[in-house]
Amino acid sequence: MTDVATARADPHRNTVLFMLLVVYIFNFVDRQILSILATPIQADLELSDGEMGLLGGLAFALLYSTMAVPLAALADRTSRSWVITVSLAAWSGFTALCGLAQNFWHIFLARLGVGIGEAGGVAPSYALIGDYFPSERRATALSVYSLGIPIGSGLGVLMGGYIAATVDWRTAFFVVGLAGVLIAPLFKFLVRDKTKNVEVPDAAGEMPQQPTLRETAGILAKKPSFWLLSFGAASSSMLGYGIAFWLPSLLIRSFGFDLVQTSQFYGALLLIGGVAGVLAGGMLADRLGGRDRAYYAWLPAIAFILGAPLFGAGILSSEAQLAFFLFLLPQALSYVWLGPVLSAIQHLVVPSARSTASALFLLINNLIGLGGGIYALGALSDFLAPTYGDEALRFSMLYALGLYGVAGVLMAFAGPALRRDWVAE
Repeated sequence: MTDVATARADPHRNTVLFMLLVVYIFNFVDRQILSILATPIQADLELSDGEMGLLGGLAFALLYSTMAVPLAALADRTSRSWVITVSLAAWSGFTALCGLAQNFWHIFLARLGVGIGEAGGVAPSYALIGDYFPSERRATALSVYSLGIPIGSGLGVLMGGYIAATVDWRTAFFVVGLAGVLIAPLFKFLVRDKTKNVEVPDAAGEMPQQPTLRETAGILAKKPSFWLLSFGAASSSMLGYGIAFWLPSLLIRSFGFDLVQTSQFYGALLLIGGVAGVLAGGMLADRLGGRDRAYYAWLPAIAFILGAPLFGAGILSSEAQLAFFLFLLPQALSYVWLGPVLSAIQHLVVPSARSTASALFLLINNLIGLGGGIYALGALSDFLAPTYGDEALRFSMLYALGLYGVAGVLMAFAGPALRRDWVAE
C-alpha cells in the first residue's frame, strides 16, 4: 500500500508531474497538428474526407490502442520512466517522417508509427501520477497532467497553421517532431520511478504477487463500472475527437477562414475552454468524490448532457464571433470527464496494476473513440456531400451529437457501480 504521508511529502512529485505534462503536450501537438494541416495536405496529396479521416483516426488509433496494453504491462514490470522516454523519441521521429510523405500510404504508415510510439506514453504516466500523489489529490493531479490535451492541441493548431502558412505543411511536421526527440533525454534525467514499497506477507506468510496482464483484465472484466466508464468515455470520444479533427476544416469551408485565422480561432478555443474544463473536472471530482464516489462518473454525465445542445448551437451559427462564444462552454464541458474518470480507473485495481488497467481502458476508449469518430464524421461528410455540398461537414457533426447523450446515460449508471467496485488504495 502507498504511504499517504510519504506521497504528500515527496518533493520530487511536482517535477515529475511537470515533465509528464510537457511530454503529454508533445503527444497532442504531434497528434492534433494533422487537423490544422488537413486542408493543405488534402490539396497536395489529393485526398478525400474519408481518406483524411483514416489518417486522423484509424491509422493512428489502430496500433496506439492495441500496443498500449503490452507496453503498459512492460512498464508495470520494468521502468515506467524508461518506457515513456523511448516512446516519446519514437513517436516524435515518426511525426517528422510525416513531412516526407508523397502519397496516402506514405503518411498512413508514418501515422501508424506515431501511434505505436504514443502507445507507451499515456498509461505509464497515469500510473506514475498514481504512485506520487495520494488518493484524495489524484483527480486534480491527473487533471493537471490532462492539461496536455488542450495545451498540446492548441499549440499544435497554432504552430502548425503558422508554419504551414509561412513555409509549408511538411516543415510543420519536421519542426514539432524533432523538438520531441530533443526533449526525451531531459525527461529521463529528471523523472525517476517511484521506489516500490515493501509488500507485507498475507495471512499464509506468502508475498503477494503483482497481477499479470491476464489477471488484471480478469479483475476489471468483473467490474460493471469499468465497462460503463470505458464505453461512456468511448462514446464521448467519438464525438470529441471527431469535432477536434474536423472543426478546422469546417471553419475554412463554412466560415471562409484562411489557415492562420483558423489556427487562431481554434487554438484559442482549445486553450481557454479546454484548460478551464480539465481543471474544473479534477477539482470538483476530488471535492465531491470524497463525499460520494459516484460523482467521479456523475460529473462527466452532467457535462455531456449539457454539452450536446451547446455544441449544436455553435455548429449551426453563421457569424464567427458568436460561434466562438457558443463553442467555448461546450469545449470546456467536453474535457470535464478526464480527471474524474482517469482517477476512478486507477481505483479499480491495486497500485501495481495501474498502468495495465489504464491501458485496457484506453484500448476501448481510443479504438472506438479515436479510431471510429474521426473516420465516421469524414465518411458521413462524403455521404452527405451530394445533398449539402460544402455544408456536408456541418451536418455530419450535427448528426453525431447524439453520442454525447449515450455517453451521459452510461456515466450516470457508472456512478452507483463505482461505490461497489472501488479499491481504497
